[in-house]
Amino acid sequence: MSLLRSLHTDIDARVAATRAAHSKWLCRRGCEGCCHRLADIPKISSAEWELLAEGLALLPPDVMRTVGQEIVDLAKQVNRPLVCPLLDRSTGSCRVYLQRPVACRTYGYYVQRDKGLYCNDIQAQADSGVLNDVVWGNHDAIDRRLDAMGAAKALTEWFQESLLAENSG
Repeated sequence: MSLLRSLHTDIDARVAATRAAHSKWLCRRGCEGCCHRLADIPKISSAEWELLAEGLALLPPDVMRTVGQEIVDLAKQVNRPLVCPLLDRSTGSCRVYLQRPVACRTYGYYVQRDKGLYCNDIQAQADSGVLNDVVWGNHDAIDRRLDAMGAAKALTEWFQESLLAENSG
């Protein structure tokens, strides 16, 4: 978990620097655009899952049932884009914001153009010259650090495994 904390610290520093340089930066808590346009089910490391599971455990039981059902439904969904099951659609914010995965923390601040992993809204502003001095974070470097934490699995797989462990224990 210390590798993940260190990574979060570095990401938080990049995010803070970007926001300090650009007070009207679009990506922040409550900006839900990317949460409605997931290309695929998020893959997360075991360390990210442990942290996320802590956040899920803090949710009220009725909210957790809703999230659980949305995760189960997500595993069956074939149409794209996907909506993140952690998104509270009534407030437009993440139900487990403090425990959110690295992909969520970096979106809009780091870029992998070859994979289409960047915020189109911010890219449009950069293309129009509004944010022409943006220094994007290198998402390939983030991926290398995540790879060092072990194999990643889909959020739906982690959730299903935790349910099986819970039911067998």
